[in-house]
Amino acid sequence: MLPIILIVLAVFLLPGLWTKWVLKRHAGHRDDFRGSGEAFARQLLEEQGMATVGVEQTEQGDHYDPSSKTVRLSASNFSGHSLTAITVAAHEVGHAIQDHHNLGGLHLRSRMVHFTQTAERIGSGLMLAIPVLVLLTRMHVPGLLLFAGGVLAFGSAALVHLVTLPVEWDASFRRAMPILQAGYLSGPDLAAARHILLACAFTYVAASLMSVFNIWRWIALLRR
Repeated sequence: MLPIILIVLAVFLLPGLWTKWVLKRHAGHRDDFRGSGEAFARQLLEEQGMATVGVEQTEQGDHYDPSSKTVRLSASNFSGHSLTAITVAAHEVGHAIQDHHNLGGLHLRSRMVHFTQTAERIGSGLMLAIPVLVLLTRMHVPGLLLFAGGVLAFGSAALVHLVTLPVEWDASFRRAMPILQAGYLSGPDLAAARHILLACAFTYVAASLMSVFNIWRWIALLRR
């Protein structure tokens, strides 16, 4: 049983751990990078003719908000002078470029991301309510219905994360990478930037797997 549990944990958790490791590995301060992630994002936006797009610091994770036309960077990437800060800024500017060219998938992705956050909260709430409802009603049918609803919520979140992957891939390798190749990075830095951009795109694969892992975790807890 233990080997099976370890294999399941590896399948579901390693992608997310790898993504965090890649981003952290290249997050060290670089004296040869004169500008921060914020400054680089503003420079790229001006060069792309999108100077009106804002750049802000956020605590909600790096992202581009098409509704307010704003690139939002985490504190470390906003003020950081690191390869991760520069590359993540380019990735988020890539989303701004998608928006500028009216890429339909970007707006669908933004709505879907909000949906997944709600769906996962609902799923957790339904799973937490199962033992209480069964205890109060002494009936298993309501518990099974709540369980089905929880699985559906987590499953929907997992599917949505995977659906958004093409948009992330486009932002990383069709938008950001050509920019970075055009004189900004070279040699080992450019190779490392590819890994960072892959990690940016792979974040949603990791999130999808975590949603599936949550289903497995709740099944394990409820069986006790």
